[in-house]
Amino acid sequence: MAKFLQQISQNTFMTEVQKIKNLKKHKAIATGLFILMTFIYFLMVYLSQHSPAKWIGYVEAFAEAAMVGALADWFAVTALFKYPLGLKIPHTNLIENSKNAIGDNLGQFVTENFLTPSTIRPYIEKLEVVKYAADWLNKPANQEMLQEELINFSKKIVKDLDDKDVVDFITLKGDEILKQFDLPELVSSSLEYILEKEKHNEILEAIIPKAKEYILESDLIIKDKLNEKHPVISFFAGKKISKGVVEGVVSFLDEVEEDKEHPIRHNIERIIRENIQNIKESPDWKFRLESLRDDFITKERLNDYALDLWLAIKQNLTESFDDENSAMQVYIKKNIKKLTENLNDNQEMIDKINGWVRHFIYRMILRNVKEMESLISNTVDKWEGKELSEKLELEVGKDLQFIRINGTLVGGLVGLVIYTITQLVFH
Repeated sequence: MAKFLQQISQNTFMTEVQKIKNLKKHKAIATGLFILMTFIYFLMVYLSQHSPAKWIGYVEAFAEAAMVGALADWFAVTALFKYPLGLKIPHTNLIENSKNAIGDNLGQFVTENFLTPSTIRPYIEKLEVVKYAADWLNKPANQEMLQEELINFSKKIVKDLDDKDVVDFITLKGDEILKQFDLPELVSSSLEYILEKEKHNEILEAIIPKAKEYILESDLIIKDKLNEKHPVISFFAGKKISKGVVEGVVSFLDEVEEDKEHPIRHNIERIIRENIQNIKESPDWKFRLESLRDDFITKERLNDYALDLWLAIKQNLTESFDDENSAMQVYIKKNIKKLTENLNDNQEMIDKINGWVRHFIYRMILRNVKEMESLISNTVDKWEGKELSEKLELEVGKDLQFIRINGTLVGGLVGLVIYTITQLVFH
């Protein structure tokens, strides 16, 4: 079987036309040699009737035995691939009649002799996958090709995504994430951060100017409220009172704004500190915060936010795909170059990747040995018997013709030896 596979491999790189030509050539040589032996035999028979020369008997014996050897080996070789002379003699046309058994045996032979741990391991350990990848990536044209393929692949993914499915997914995950938040802890931690960084004073200083501006514009509102509650007082001194209120409040806000140590500032800080622990531990606060969250972030609003977010992301991605100077393309190009450098210089990464790939291939081959056997067996089973016979004859038939040639010559020599011994012993 090993020789059989070797012969097939030697013919692998020949075209079918060359194989047919070779087969015909060697068949003609083998057949021609048989015809030559036949001619010599009949010539010697003829000469033996007209001449007593002893050498004629030796040549005749050689030619006669050579014909027998040639015919025997012709029959043996022909019987492998077809019926000799079309006669359905038992145990002939072996390949076509034994097609399924050949497939099973071939599959078993390959798996038992080529796909064993001891056979596979030496080849797997020589694999340098990273070297091939690095050599390929070292070419700028291939780096550009890889970048283009990544962009096209990403573009296809974004294009094929259904907007509704994406929005529903974002909405669902957003709702799950929001409900996982410990709101009391989040709010109390935020307040602690505000106090630690003195952000409450910054907030106050940002609010005071707006508050003064609003109060200065509220003179008429105060006068109208005073008129509603105390019409008599408003009639006699409404304008003066409203002006006094406005000026008093503004003056107070000026003091708070200018005095960094103003009591109101300390009161605000104190109130925040007092409520931090309360927010953390109070069930009431937890209920209020969760109610506020549920009232403010409803499923419908969250869906709207998700839609806006996805459309913005999608538009940004689409624009990035077509812009060579976009952050995405620059990022991909940068990382391809970095990967190339690592595959060339980072020995630790090279060893790890090669190790992973070798281990994966080794395990996959051993895990699928039976599948390989079934694949070979089933493939051969599906072939037509005649087709398989013709394929194999085309691959190894040329070499089998040497059996016919050798049979002719060896048969002749054996016949000559027998004739010689007979002459020496009995004459």
